[in-house]
Amino acid sequence: MPEGLDLERYPLDQPDSTEWRTLVNRCQTDLRISGMFNLEGFLAPNAAQAEAADLIPRFTSESFQQSREHNIYFDESIPELADDNPVLMRFHTSNDVLCGDQIAGNLIDRLYHWEPFSNFLAATMGKPALYTMDDAMAALNAMSYREGQALSWHFDRSEFTTTMLLQAPEAGGEFTYRTDLRDADEPNYAGITRLLLGKDPDIRSLALSPGTLNVFRGKNTPHKVMPIRGTRARIIAVFAFFEEPHIRFTEEERLGFYGREN
Repeated sequence: MPEGLDLERYPLDQPDSTEWRTLVNRCQTDLRISGMFNLEGFLAPNAAQAEAADLIPRFTSESFQQSREHNIYFDESIPELADDNPVLMRFHTSNDVLCGDQIAGNLIDRLYHWEPFSNFLAATMGKPALYTMDDAMAALNAMSYREGQALSWHFDRSEFTTTMLLQAPEAGGEFTYRTDLRDADEPNYAGITRLLLGKDPDIRSLALSPGTLNVFRGKNTPHKVMPIRGTRARIIAVFAFFEEPHIRFTEEERLGFYGREN
């Protein structure tokens, strides 16, 4: 069992208990209403900071800098849209990433492979099961955003995204989102254009505290991380789970995301 988890507030290790079911119901309600749930103090703040402190020198010497120009879809074009459609306006994203094979054995790696964690997440998402990836590089990533770096507006490819903040920056780095702006039947290009122009009144931002577990429906909820200000980086863990086992990235995907094939 990973150390530092607050299992009194969040009894992931007691799936047959009333407290576990109450927690799952609360998370499901939050997902339905706001498209996300947050478990503040899921990991003790001192444990989160210790994990960040261990990762910081690795970011300096081992990380790959992801830097790209992209639109909100991370696709070069949308078949039904002209290339100059404002919904395809481009932004810049930059961060440093450590792959799962570089942080094997760390606390966040042990949490990722702890079965009660994936079982709990599956229950909150209404899934029969969730599986870790067979891809040692892509399964778990630690990401750092230094001063001036940011993650620009985008939708995720997967339905849900699971992250945990390990270190907050001195300023900036707010998680900014707009709940359920599209769905499978309605791409809502007009609404997305309003969002990108800063004209959507339902844009929300929150500043998470270290140790907070965040789960959100990123496929339909566009989101971004505001630019970092100050000398302290924003550091997060990103956990990849799938409804099918044995998922792996292709060598081309690994090269694009991490700068190496294996």
